[in-house]
Amino acid sequence: MKRYALFALLLLAIPASAAQRRSGDPATQTISPAPSFEPVTHERLLNSDAEPENWLMYSGNYFSQRYSGLDQINRENVGQLEMQWAFQLRALDRAETTPLVVDGVMYVTEAPSNVIALDARTGSQYWRYNHDLPDDLNYCCGRNNRGVAVLGDRLYMGTLDAHLVALDAKTGNVIWDAEVADEATGYSITGAPLLVGDKILTGVAGGEYGIRGFIDAYDEATGELAWRLYTIPGPDHPDNATWAGNSWRTGGSPSWVTGAYDPELNLVYWGTGNPGPDWNGDVRMGDNLYSESVLAINPDTGEMVWYFQFTPHDVHDWDSTQIPILADSEFGGRQRKLMLWPNRNAFFYVLDRETGEFLLGEPYARQTWAEGLDQNGRPIRIPNTFPSVQGTTVSPAIGGGTNWWSPSYSPRTDLLYVNAYDGETTYYIRDQEYVAGQTFTGGGGQTPLPQASYASAIRALSPQTGELIWEYPIQPRSTAGVLSTAGDVVFSGTVDGFFFALDAETGEELWHINVGSRVHAAPMSYSVDGKQYVAIAAGNVLYTFGLRD
Repeated sequence: MKRYALFALLLLAIPASAAQRRSGDPATQTISPAPSFEPVTHERLLNSDAEPENWLMYSGNYFSQRYSGLDQINRENVGQLEMQWAFQLRALDRAETTPLVVDGVMYVTEAPSNVIALDARTGSQYWRYNHDLPDDLNYCCGRNNRGVAVLGDRLYMGTLDAHLVALDAKTGNVIWDAEVADEATGYSITGAPLLVGDKILTGVAGGEYGIRGFIDAYDEATGELAWRLYTIPGPDHPDNATWAGNSWRTGGSPSWVTGAYDPELNLVYWGTGNPGPDWNGDVRMGDNLYSESVLAINPDTGEMVWYFQFTPHDVHDWDSTQIPILADSEFGGRQRKLMLWPNRNAFFYVLDRETGEFLLGEPYARQTWAEGLDQNGRPIRIPNTFPSVQGTTVSPAIGGGTNWWSPSYSPRTDLLYVNAYDGETTYYIRDQEYVAGQTFTGGGGQTPLPQASYASAIRALSPQTGELIWEYPIQPRSTAGVLSTAGDVVFSGTVDGFFFALDAETGEELWHINVGSRVHAAPMSYSVDGKQYVAIAAGNVLYTFGLRD
């Protein structure tokens, strides 16, 4: 990314009531109750695109397109953006949150497992909830929380100690608190839940601890478990044979990033992560189903309807926990229900989301591990690319061609926008015994060259061909999500603190500002009283921008 003169930003002072929490304070601290809003019904969630002034779920809508229908800010005037307000988060951990906005009230999460209610017009705080955590918590990778879900007048959040909590949206008071898994064995939750009907769906992290992954659904009213779908089949299932011996018991396959939902098909789509141990596949020979896959799930019953595995027997930690993007677009000369998936393994996949049929797979980032994909989408591996004792250098890097940070799809341009990286890693293998509550990785890796040696860019891809339409180079490598809008603008950020806007059709840079800290989250947009805002978390500050009055 080009270098420009720094822009000075005035950070708002933290009010005295939001000072560092003192021992013995209650979990919820209220300055004033949040204003009441029209209850967020199932119908509002199903028709969220009809109210673009709000941002009602983590990825914007059930199709997870991270697309805003607002166009007050557009490619003609985006250069006039100015900061409207900034809110200082207490935690010094990297912020990965995407706020929700409901009728002028913003809900933002703060590491490790806190929620704050703000006035979306001004950034003034209404209340905050602090979730108490054990002192000796096991987790990977980072004290993160990416967001909440909303239904009715309640908020729902997963926590770093693997709980799911329901909060009163007006006061922040706890309504119920359900233990999802035993955090002492490495389970945690860092992703935002997904609400479908009367159920709250959540995934779990912990793939580096030898957990057995699953996706859970809870009754939104009571917090009772409705169903659990294990992402590794047990010994009573024929697919368990894809795990050698008892390796399935500690096989990982976490489900830690939010899924997507097609209401017409009544299918939820959820990605799964690495098998365990990450890099030593010798102790878990086989395809290791359903790691590195997308699962299509009936949300009423938890039944898996179909699956597609991107990387069988992964030994490079290329989690398939990217956000699945759903799009209704033309493919092969007719309209189809598509799933668009730029995978961490550096291939861009297009699937039929009704059946799981593989339609297209093309590299979108540098890869040296596969000759290509066969007619069923299975990779054709290049020999001698597995980790080794002496080290084997392969692209993509451990971090992947992309990672958990959200891509975006614009129905206006029919393009997918992804933050991509052309790096490499030297992968190593080692023997390691499983010990409950300790990391179980079987190796590791290091980057052979400085990161600046490798290309990084926002890339616009065609869903019909996988063709690169344009790219916007970024250095050093960025770890920010992407937002596209009806104003034909694409927003994203950089690791060295720039927040920028691009022309959605051409990739031309239209605007930028230095926010002073790493952007490690995804932007979102909303409107209050007819004024459109764009919000982004950077460092430990939430910034909000709008056009000059």
